Amino acid sequence: MSKWMIVLLFVAGAALSWGNYVPLVHIAAQKLHSNLRAFLFVGVAYFLVAVLIPCFFIFVLGKDPTVRGVPNFDSGPIMWGILAGTAGALGALFVIFAVTTGGKGAAIYVAPLVFAGAPIVNTLATITLYHPAKTLPDMRFFLGLVLAAAGAAMVMIYKPVDQPHAVPPVAIEEPAVNPTQ
Repeated sequence: MSKWMIVLLFVAGAALSWGNYVPLVHIAAQKLHSNLRAFLFVGVAYFLVAVLIPCFFIFVLGKDPTVRGVPNFDSGPIMWGILAGTAGALGALFVIFAVTTGGKGAAIYVAPLVFAGAPIVNTLATITLYHPAKTLPDMRFFLGLVLAAAGAAMVMIYKPVDQPHAVPPVAIEEPAVNPTQ
């Protein structure tokens, strides 16, 4: 299997996972009757997946299939990892509050807004802060970002809204006509 096919499989896994995240966390918050309780169990899941699995590979199996260069536990790189985890956890918390504040049906538009906005922020932050580009990408690249922003705007403008039931017409009583008069 080619390198790019493997990359696309991982991308599909991320899309499937994150694509289901918002509706699942919304259901959890509704059933637990608490945003913070839902977030607590998101944290439990992060611990199970993001702490136990790497610890198993690194300390139990003694193999880290992702190693490039000399692996370390130096404080600088650790802080970058903690900062990345904090950004992810805050994003999860913001999603939970956005969906709950939006009310019933908000998951259908919060997720597209988040997942349209995040790549734009990621791209701009990457080319300006984290890995400054020596030459800017082609203008068509930026056009794609504009289209993503336009897509997010369209999601908000045309989001599904429950239509209130039509108010039944008020019956107007006409005065009774007395034929003897």
